[in-house]
Amino acid sequence: MINKKVANVTEALRGVSDNMTFMFGGFGLSGIPENAIAELVRLNIKGLTCISNNAGVDDFGLGLLLQQKQVKKMISSYVGENDEFERQMLSGELDVELIPQGTLAERARAAQAGFPAFYTPAGYGTEVAEGKETREFNGKMYVLEHAFEAGFGFIKAWKGDAAGNLIFKGTARNFNPNMCGAAKITVAEVEELVPVGELDPNQIHIPGIFVQRIFKGAHFEKRIEQRTVRERP
Repeated sequence: MINKKVANVTEALRGVSDNMTFMFGGFGLSGIPENAIAELVRLNIKGLTCISNNAGVDDFGLGLLLQQKQVKKMISSYVGENDEFERQMLSGELDVELIPQGTLAERARAAQAGFPAFYTPAGYGTEVAEGKETREFNGKMYVLEHAFEAGFGFIKAWKGDAAGNLIFKGTARNFNPNMCGAAKITVAEVEELVPVGELDPNQIHIPGIFVQRIFKGAHFEKRIEQRTVRERP
């Protein structure tokens, strides 16, 4: 049995360097690879291109990389709750490519599946389609979008085994499954890491073939981006 388990986050991120392109699972602060991000901050590598739905908040998630000026380009669907992301974008300090959320998910899934590109109607007739090939199918116009290319993909799952099989929990499933296998090296951090055979095969969301390295995260804060509660009557 192939064993993809590594001892810790330091070993899991072996090979990362300046000017690489990384993919990050998560939506807001839900399901983000906290340990991998913290390690990238510690390593202080620069010139990164980050593919992620958004960039967390100012003092957590990918916002930590933005604070340290480690990111040169963000490929995202929206700015979210991150004031520093907005400031760097508006000031021209940060190169930003904003794309439709479904297109972001599909560009990741296309890379996962081995498709170089696909046509989508999303964004046709807007700035999103500028400079891109367009084509008509059955009377409707579509935009050609290319699959992502990334050196590493960082994924957060609830539970995994030593072969890399993953189970996600609740809304933390979000972009994580699509990004598994979409980069050259997929690194999964999990809350629970169990021996092969302990996971129910019928419950596995992502098979281990899409994962190259897996480790048990040392610490998870799992912050809530916007906490709201119902007023008591």
